[in-house]
Amino acid sequence: MASYHLSVKSVRRSEGRSATAAIAYRTAERITCEREGRVHDYRAKQGVEASFIVAPEDAPAWAHDRQALWNAAEARETRSNSVTAREWELALPHELDASGRRLLVEGFARELVSRYGVAADVAIHAPHREGDQRNWHAHVLTTTRALGREGLTDKTRVLDAKQTGGPEIAAMRERWAEMQNRALEQAHVAERVDHRTLAVQREEARSLGHEARADNLDRAPEVKLGPVVSAIERREERAAEREGWEYQPVTERGAQVHEAREARSLLAELARLREALREEVRQRAEAARETYAHAREEGADRIRAGLAALRAAAQRQGIGTGHRPERERGPTHGLAHGPAPGEERGRDSRAERQASRDSIKERLERLRTREASHHAQDGPQHEREAGLSAGPPAHGLDRESRERSLGTEAIRERLEALRDRARPGAERVTEREEPAAGLPARGVDQVREELARLREQDASRAAQGHDAIREQLREVLDRARPVAQEREGLGHGREGQAHGERTHEEGREEHALKPRGHGISYGL
Repeated sequence: MASYHLSVKSVRRSEGRSATAAIAYRTAERITCEREGRVHDYRAKQGVEASFIVAPEDAPAWAHDRQALWNAAEARETRSNSVTAREWELALPHELDASGRRLLVEGFARELVSRYGVAADVAIHAPHREGDQRNWHAHVLTTTRALGREGLTDKTRVLDAKQTGGPEIAAMRERWAEMQNRALEQAHVAERVDHRTLAVQREEARSLGHEARADNLDRAPEVKLGPVVSAIERREERAAEREGWEYQPVTERGAQVHEAREARSLLAELARLREALREEVRQRAEAARETYAHAREEGADRIRAGLAALRAAAQRQGIGTGHRPERERGPTHGLAHGPAPGEERGRDSRAERQASRDSIKERLERLRTREASHHAQDGPQHEREAGLSAGPPAHGLDRESRERSLGTEAIRERLEALRDRARPGAERVTEREEPAAGLPARGVDQVREELARLREQDASRAAQGHDAIREQLREVLDRARPVAQEREGLGHGREGQAHGERTHEEGREEHALKPRGHGISYGL
């Protein structure tokens, strides 16, 4: 993605520098310094894509000659601590082509010339062959005096004074961001840059309700590695790639930057996962609404339509798609049977999200392990800070280690919070999603409660029916006993037969009241 960078530096004689040497190096040319009598030859330097001079309209002709311009700038300054040039260092969007980069930098140089009346010498550099191949950048060297027909005149005090220098540079930073965004828009690139601090951007995102963007911006700015540390880390990365083992930073600054980039990558991945879950929740709610409305149109009651809507939403997530008993399906006219539309695509996306969650867990565990090792290494330093060891901290490492520990601890807490918020579940769906259109006012929970109540009523009615049948059987048997007693008086010869019938009746009564299998049957 496009990144923003603009820094302003000064070329000072007190530091042993000269404008002629600086421009010779940045443009890869041969420049003779008349004041020092030295020749600066950098024609063997590679990586300069383009170089050109932008001067005011009324500037003399010699102003477009690089050697003449910067020798005049050196000759105009007489003090040993003079500032002979001012350098504007710009990061260019790698999404632009060569012509787009040149037009962008030339436009910014013309802004500087028209605002301060100076001459600007531009050099566009390509990325280093061993560095990040997106690192297209430009160096714009401007004179510290206004350039007119008579040559270099007054100093640009508006950039030198403390009261006005800061606001002027802030205005040019904002202007550079606007020019980059316009160039990206013309190139049909969706990325944009922002010159403001992370804290300001985070507050604006929260005020607009963009929580995911605000969480991604809730981080500390990266420390600058510098050319020496960058070279050391690049060598270590190449060695790790060549030997086939995982790269581990070897410098303290490199470790800080590596941890910050890993944490930022995790935050971005969690934000993407959370947005995918939100989209899935919206799709499931839409499927539930459509299924419920269609079931009601087909004549299903509210309970069965609500169950069909629940099954449709569950199928969007891949749960509840197994076999259902016939008594649970009901006359929903086939609306809740079979795979939901787009189910195969949903399964693929769920597999991708699961893989992303596993990757996030692994990377988070690596961060925890590295943090534990940092705590173990920083133990003696913290003891010195607490007064347990004598002697002052060396080169401020204790303070930096403590700040790094606190920063990584905050990053870990934010990662834990984001991972908990991104964990999918039916509870989050019911809490965060609005009830489907056409469903009962209290939502899915009411449908479940009503279904449980109906089942309890059916069980109660069945139990009451069984009790009534038992009472009727007892009444019939009571009426049958007097008839059997009258038969006993017909003769002594039939006593054995009456006794057998009575015994048989008692056996049938016991058999009728005895439970059989899972139900109850009554023999009359």
